[in-house]
This record gives sequence, structure tokens and C-alpha cells, in this order.
Amino acid sequence: MSFSALHSDCVPPDQRFDWWCELISQDVAPTRITTEHTGDFPAGAGAIGLGGIQVTTLSFPAIRSERTPALIRRSDPEVYELTLNEGGDMWITQARNEAMMRAGDLSVWSTSRPFDARGLRTAGDGTCRAVMVHLPRAELPFSDARTDQLLASATATDRGTAAVFARFVRHLVDEAPALSDQQRTRLGPALWELAVAFLADRLNAHDRVPPEARTRMLLARIDAFIDDHLADPALTPPAVAARHHISVRTLHTLFRARERTVAATIHHRRLERCRADLEDPALRGTPLYAIGARWGFHSPPAFSRAFLAAYGTPPGEWRHRCLGPAPSGTPVSPRRARTRT
Repeated sequence: MSFSALHSDCVPPDQRFDWWCELISQDVAPTRITTEHTGDFPAGAGAIGLGGIQVTTLSFPAIRSERTPALIRRSDPEVYELTLNEGGDMWITQARNEAMMRAGDLSVWSTSRPFDARGLRTAGDGTCRAVMVHLPRAELPFSDARTDQLLASATATDRGTAAVFARFVRHLVDEAPALSDQQRTRLGPALWELAVAFLADRLNAHDRVPPEARTRMLLARIDAFIDDHLADPALTPPAVAARHHISVRTLHTLFRARERTVAATIHHRRLERCRADLEDPALRGTPLYAIGARWGFHSPPAFSRAFLAAYGTPPGEWRHRCLGPAPSGTPVSPRRARTRT
């Protein structure tokens, strides 16, 4: 099955914990799990098949999870689990390493070595959430001894390849239900390359990554940087090149096979964000100039001209077509009010 999503509410409350433990044993690896929530265990699990690579999503209350030598001897899928913590605090110890993982952190652990892990109580709904990318040990371009250096360590995902990998994983999970089997299969190699690039960065082992993969990873980092800085009017090709320690000429060469140049890409993505905001009912009362400024157009006339050139309609008229007339009582921006006097 290429995609599935299950929740423990499909079974009676007193059977939910056993149901979830069996699911983890089958989809991840046999593990000894204990919890204070055996009477009613609200948890979910999803599986996304991407051809040769698999992704598992998990949600669960506070637990302790142990993989013992006996369980490893019974069954070992021989994979490294690259895990993105999406909610709650988690703790793991493996191979004499120990890490506390906050929401947003990435960690690595192996099914082939014993571990002890906890999903800790959290604020809010008390649910821990994680996305696990299963990486077959034999297919990684690094030795086991080298990869094992990363076991039970936590990496923040606010920059670099970790940020690109986390962004891709989150988008994949969000879009997986709507993707066809063929689309999911095509995304598998991309996810694999991002995972390998992340591990190579952590291990300082870029020489083990093929040049083509390094180029694609660099482009992915550049794309993420552009998306994160669209509001900055100083976002220009020289700024992008400097941030990634390459020449402007090299940057333009990287974009040569694409539909748009670097500057045109920045311009297009800014307009796309503006268009999405104009179509958002929650932003109906936001002045047009504020929407333009939010995405890097700090001159209202320049924003209007750019939007008209791209979509054939001024931004105000576009909003009116998408949302209809503003309801009575909607505040008028001071700048717009002045133009009407």
C-alpha cells in the first residue's frame, strides 16, 4: 500500500494500546513499549510508500520505548531511522550517546542496536508527533561505523540541509493523501538524496555524495533560502550567491536549465505569495500596499504594475473577483481613504 493513515479510535479503548504496539512492531521494528495510558491510548500511525523508501508518521501520548538485544535477534529490518520530531519532547539513548529532542529537531537511530527512548508529557493536548524516514543501512554511501557517530544526537532544523530536509518532509506528509502512486514513487529519489545530503553534512563526508546530488541539494537550499527571505527587499542574485558562498556567475549557471532566471524566480514567487494573500478571506481587510510590502514590494505603484503585468488584473480587482465585495463595516486603510477624498 502506497499510503495509509490509521488511528486507534478504530478499536475499543481498552484494545488501543495493544493495537498500536502491534502496528509499530510491523511497520517499524519489534519494540517493548510501556505507558500509563493503557486504558485508553489515543494514537495514530501513517505509512507513505515512495518506491524504495518508506516514511512513517506517528502520534502518541507519553510512552517508553525499548529495543533490546533479544528483540533485535528476533527481527531486524537493518535501517537507520531519520526522525523529525513534530511535537513534544523526546529523549533517546543509544550507543552510549544521549539526546533530548525538542519539537523541530532531527535525530538518527538504528534498528540494529539497542536503545531506550521516551516520548515525554507535553503541554497542549499531551501528544507527541514524529515522522520517521527509513533508510536501508546497506544502501547508504557511508560505513556503519561512520553513520553510527550520529546515533542519539539532535539537530535543529532552522538552517542548512536540515532545514531543507525538514521542509520537504513536512510538505510530503501534507500532500501525500492527494498524490498518486506514480507521483509518490517519483518523490522517493528526491527524499533519499536530501537524507543522504543531510547525513553527509553532519559527517563532513561530502566526497561520498555524487556531484549531481550535491548540485540538486545546493539548488534545494537556494530555493528554501529564497522562499524564507521574499519579504526582504535586499533579496537579489548577489545576496543569494553570497549567502551560499558561490559566485553570481555560478548561481546563474545553476538556474540555466530552469524556466526562470534567479531574479525572475524571486519576482514570480513574491507575486504568487501576494496573489494567495489576496485570495485569503482572512486577509480581506489588509490594505493592498501592506500585502505587497509583506512580500518585498515596498513601493505600492510598483506592486500594482507588477501584479497587473503578471495576471492582467490590478490587485484590488483580483481580490474583488475572488472574494466578492467587502462586507459593510470592513475598515478602509488610511491610504485608500485619502485617495477617495
